[in-house]
Amino acid sequence: MSNLRLINETEITSSVSSVDITDVFSSDFDIYKITSETVANTTPLATRLRYINSSGSVVSASDYDYARLVLYTYSAFGEGRQVNQDHHAVFFGNCGVAPEGTSAVAYIFNPHSSSSYTFAINQLMTVSNSQESPVKYISALTQTTSVTGFRAYVNSDSFGTGTVFRTYGLRVDS
Repeated sequence: MSNLRLINETEITSSVSSVDITDVFSSDFDIYKITSETVANTTPLATRLRYINSSGSVVSASDYDYARLVLYTYSAFGEGRQVNQDHHAVFFGNCGVAPEGTSAVAYIFNPHSSSSYTFAINQLMTVSNSQESPVKYISALTQTTSVTGFRAYVNSDSFGTGTVFRTYGLRVDS
């Protein structure tokens, strides 16, 4: 029996710059897995993340902290970190114009808990201007709010058709 349960699959089939994936985090699981396959449209994209709280509001306060290590295949590695932001930047990656894209796997910890921060780790592969860049990413929403979903959105233009987000609950057997 699998330890993963598919909770939601959302595919972008029209031109949109954001998608809200709601009611996927609950008290049923403490750990969630999100996979994404992002396709660019006509301009380069940077796919960002904001959480949605149990009231259905997008959390846009400056309570997002993150750090990333970029393992460039064409130059020296790079790193960056930010605190007190209003989103997780490049959470699902960035990419050049179609047919370039990104793939990401993220694990979200304790999102439904209202007594602890929501943490995430993820890794992704971005392709921009035919250059590949693997990325390791850690992040936290530094407020104690119950999170039930997330918004994925891009900095410009819109998602390309075929972009897919899948959310799984991860069961831990004892």
